[in-house]
Amino acid sequence: MKFNKKENAAISLLMMSVSVICVALAGLGYLWQDVWLASTQWMLTAVVFGLFGVYLKMDGD
Repeated sequence: MKFNKKENAAISLLMMSVSVICVALAGLGYLWQDVWLASTQWMLTAVVFGLFGVYLKMDGD
């Protein structure tokens, strides 16, 4: 699926935002109690979302 530059930027921002939320959930799980996934799993999902966000940002430029 091919997106235009505006859509790439919006999806990239969404993916990076989800990545930050995943890091916050990992921190919450580390400090208090796991939220649905373990902290390391949240970190892995944050990395995946972050990489896809960076890829889309680079692809849109």
